[in-house]
Amino acid sequence: MTQHVSPPRDGTDTTAPVARRPSAWHGLTARVDVRTLSLLGVLAALILIGGITKPDEFLDSRNLQLVLTQASVIGVVTVGMTFVITSGGIDLSVGAIVALASVWATTVATQEYGFGGILFTAVAVGLGCGLVNGLLIAYGGMVPFIATLAMLASARGLALQITEGRTQIVTVDSVLSLGERDSYVLGIPPLVLVFAVVTIVGWLVLNRTTFGRRTVAVGGNAEAARLAGIDVRRQRLYLYLLSGLCCGIAAFLLIVLSGSGQNTNGNLYELDAIAAAIIGGTLLSGGRGTITGSVLGVLVFTTITNIFALNNLQSDVQQIAKGAIIVAAVLVQRRTASTT
Repeated sequence: MTQHVSPPRDGTDTTAPVARRPSAWHGLTARVDVRTLSLLGVLAALILIGGITKPDEFLDSRNLQLVLTQASVIGVVTVGMTFVITSGGIDLSVGAIVALASVWATTVATQEYGFGGILFTAVAVGLGCGLVNGLLIAYGGMVPFIATLAMLASARGLALQITEGRTQIVTVDSVLSLGERDSYVLGIPPLVLVFAVVTIVGWLVLNRTTFGRRTVAVGGNAEAARLAGIDVRRQRLYLYLLSGLCCGIAAFLLIVLSGSGQNTNGNLYELDAIAAAIIGGTLLSGGRGTITGSVLGVLVFTTITNIFALNNLQSDVQQIAKGAIIVAAVLVQRRTASTT
């Protein structure tokens, strides 16, 4: 039997094509594009300034390789930080974890196991610290700020205890050789290649996997994510494990770069990583993150440091410039977000 559907009482024609409203995704894409273009503009301006003030030194291939190499260490940390902030958390302990991993991996006992021993120890220490952070926050109910602040103090203290305030020199040739020009691949330092791989993997995980979607969901509304079937506590544990893993990798890169382990390694990395992620477009309150923007933020700060060093400018002026860029970037992002 044929059923007849009554037309709506308001007289609207249900067969007429319905005009689609602009989706939220298009607005988000537009904002992300504006942020990315803004950071690219800042980076281009910095390169222009460096080329004008110190053309021979700044534009030299060796200096550009140095900039990318220095960006690699903090860049790997920033990738992990981006995931944590996207989930609505924070990790103040990343710099201290890098320091602890670097000194633990460069003890005499560890160096006896060669390249593999140093790499394994650095990664294992990073994962161990991330596990402690994750358990305290996800299952212990501690606020991320407090838990990671406690880890910062503990890791710094343990790193100082291990080194007794002394620098631990690396004697493993296979590790030191990674920092030499003979190890470059097509003119690209191995550390930069590792940073590129971490960045690509991080982008794919955040934007193309269920893990990434769950991370954004937890940061946007943890209770709604829980009701949707996401294990919020387990997701947060995984995220701090990921941050610890990135710190372990960064510690190994820093060992290669400096040829030593020191308890002062990673000083203020937490602030640099957070700042790079924020100016890149990652929302501090959670729910939105961008690996591309975070990497551009790292390159901006590293380029500033390089330009100031080449022009023999004091570090306090450098910090003021960084602060001004952070404020300007946030203001631009707020303006573009309100107009799209």
